[in-house]
Amino acid sequence: MPHCIIEHSAEVAEQIDIDALLAAVHDGAMDSALFPEYDIKVRALPFRKHRTGQTRDSFVHVALHLLDGRSDEQKTMLSECVLGRIEALLPEVVNVSVEILDIHRESYRKRVL
Repeated sequence: MPHCIIEHSAEVAEQIDIDALLAAVHDGAMDSALFPEYDIKVRALPFRKHRTGQTRDSFVHVALHLLDGRSDEQKTMLSECVLGRIEALLPEVVNVSVEILDIHRESYRKRVL
């Protein structure tokens, strides 16, 4: 944990290196000191079709999925760490956001090989 999902408008990949964005999200999660490095999973999904009101503003939205049980202070600090790492990479992106989402611990399952 966490699963860090970066959603972005497709044109963001023309402005910055997406691998650098992946690294920045990873580094922000590490800055929080809430997770060991090997537990941080980061992936990115481009969106070619999107709308913001009547426009097609560029966006990057990072959703961090965590097992429940973290305090509000820890979640706030995590989102600030990630935002602090990514916003400098995205000066041309209109909307940049970070969200923390709880995963229900009792029902979460995973397979490990």
